[in-house]
Amino acid sequence: MNSEQFLSSLRGIVGAKFVLSGDTERGNFDRDVTGKYQGRSLAVVRPASTAEVAATVKLANQAKVAVVPQSGNTGLNGGAYPGVNENQIILSLNRMNAIRKINPAGRTAIAEAGVILENLHAACAAHDLVFPLLFGARGSCMIGGNLATNAGGSNVLRYGNTRDLCLGLEVVMPDGTVADLMSELHKDNTGYDLKNLFIGAEGTLGIITAAVLKLSPMPKAYATAMVAVTSIPVALKLLNKIQNASGGAVEAFEYMPKDYFEHLGDVHPNLRPPFETPAEVGILVELGAVAPRDASPAADGSIPIVSLLADTLAEGMASGDVLDAVVAQTVAQRAEMWKRREVAFEVVVHRGPSIDTDVAVPLDRVDAFVRQTAQRLRADFPGAEAATIAHLGDGNLHYSVWLEPGSGRAHTNDESEAVFGMIEDVVQAQHGSFSAEHGIGLSKKSTMARRKDPGALEVMRAIKAALDPNNIMNPGKMLP
Repeated sequence: MNSEQFLSSLRGIVGAKFVLSGDTERGNFDRDVTGKYQGRSLAVVRPASTAEVAATVKLANQAKVAVVPQSGNTGLNGGAYPGVNENQIILSLNRMNAIRKINPAGRTAIAEAGVILENLHAACAAHDLVFPLLFGARGSCMIGGNLATNAGGSNVLRYGNTRDLCLGLEVVMPDGTVADLMSELHKDNTGYDLKNLFIGAEGTLGIITAAVLKLSPMPKAYATAMVAVTSIPVALKLLNKIQNASGGAVEAFEYMPKDYFEHLGDVHPNLRPPFETPAEVGILVELGAVAPRDASPAADGSIPIVSLLADTLAEGMASGDVLDAVVAQTVAQRAEMWKRREVAFEVVVHRGPSIDTDVAVPLDRVDAFVRQTAQRLRADFPGAEAATIAHLGDGNLHYSVWLEPGSGRAHTNDESEAVFGMIEDVVQAQHGSFSAEHGIGLSKKSTMARRKDPGALEVMRAIKAALDPNNIMNPGKMLP
């Protein structure tokens, strides 16, 4: 089967207007959001149903044409990049955007892979429920990509990663068969846990087309504050104190150091600094109150969960642990606090090409990671600068390096690998992980080769070979 015959067969499956083969119409699909990866696919195929996905994958498997699944294309590691080999198609799931069901009694939702995360949030809110996956790209990222990368975000501290929010999956296998794993059960011990095999696999084992997702009660009130503390260990001490006082109501605990606020001022000069005196260690903390006793206004109009946070921070100020604190009193103030955190991507890119990492270390070793990377950067890369921002409550740090800040010069591959190697050394010394929530894709394949346990890699390769013997599913990603 030649290329034209293959494309003709694809048009017969999904319709001619949903097979994009021209350079212009493929453009936004063939490059990633960072601009780092620019490829060339044979075509972009946009099926509207699981049956069309299955037929497309079956045809591709027979023709030995690679399939690169793509949802919102908001990933940062090249996982949805088609490469430069034209013998591959992008399978876009953006037409599979139905929320099939919301079950308030069971607190579940069934959503297709192309559902935009923010749209799911809105649909759940209508039932006073929340799908508690939250990060800056929620207006464009899609459920399929969230599952394929096991996305994290700001609310992992309370609710867990995407894997923890999923009960069941519908998956199209590399030969085009459909695996119905759409369990709505919280307990199901009938053999291997296949669902979790596909979550985080980045489309290398099959294509997730739909999922059963766990919902939670919508908080009836939030307590949000910006806090300046003396150190990271003190911040973690404060986190534990707030967790104990609130019964585990902390949803987000985000770390923003002084250098981040300085860069933020350059990018958004109209965004007010959070403190009169710049903080070496700044924290965005948010609590969510579900129980009426914590959310219903008191006689004086105060909200109990807000008062609890304010009182706990006041105790911290009295002890000297907390240097400054601002508690949001309005929706607008809360939004302003969150904006400081959610423009992190703009902060990272504003000074030119950066080398970005997404690592995790145990909570009690975050301070050591920050100190050791600062020492190594000064010693190994004089003149370089770094910016750090972290989901401190779960130990996930986003550490970015500019080798020549403001110069606009793109770093070489050797330079990138040298920086990655330095950061990997520190992560390994702290018993951490070189990938926390963004996935592996292309950018971390060399790190996988250097740092992933060889035995684990062999198991992963064996699974890949067993499920995808023709290696058509997102080839070249994840596995070194």
